[in-house]
Amino acid sequence: MRSSGDGTAGGAPGRSLGEGGLHPLHESAAEAGETIGYRGPTACAAAGITYRQLDYWARTGLVEPSVRPAYGSGTQRLYSFRDVVVLKIVKRFLDTGVALQNIRTAVQHLRARGVSDLERMTLMSDGATVYECSSPDEVVDLLQGGQGIFGIAVGVVWRDVEAALSQLHGERIDTGETLVGNNPADELARRRRDRAV
Repeated sequence: MRSSGDGTAGGAPGRSLGEGGLHPLHESAAEAGETIGYRGPTACAAAGITYRQLDYWARTGLVEPSVRPAYGSGTQRLYSFRDVVVLKIVKRFLDTGVALQNIRTAVQHLRARGVSDLERMTLMSDGATVYECSSPDEVVDLLQGGQGIFGIAVGVVWRDVEAALSQLHGERIDTGETLVGNNPADELARRRRDRAV
């Protein structure tokens, strides 16, 4: 189990969430083998945040787009799938009152974890400290401290974002082609797609 903050809450053992790993969550799309990016409004819709939050988080370096940052007016940020997962996790932490500094530490930690680690990871917090638990025993150890704790199962967030993005538009990174999601109510997008073929 790893923790952020002072590492003493509940006497939990572990190392800081800020300590590094080998596989960055925000590696470039080419390194990750990803071929689809998502523009700001799509990332907002999938993560459940406002565009104002997205813009602020990008400008302050909390969650920056890993595919394409904005270079002045007229350019559009492009977020990877994993960026959107992190956006949704940040939103959940903020909604539960976790301090921004602890969220920053957790985001840095998520960037340092491999994809397989993320699917089985649960992030737990008592509001002051964020812990990573990768086994049920670690969750039980943390709960035995007797304090109020909430958890975010990263694998569940991953699947939620996957489902949301399947209904929205993406963009091929190599060609810039717009990819239409599976939203049957999007008649205009279906007509554009049919016309393009």
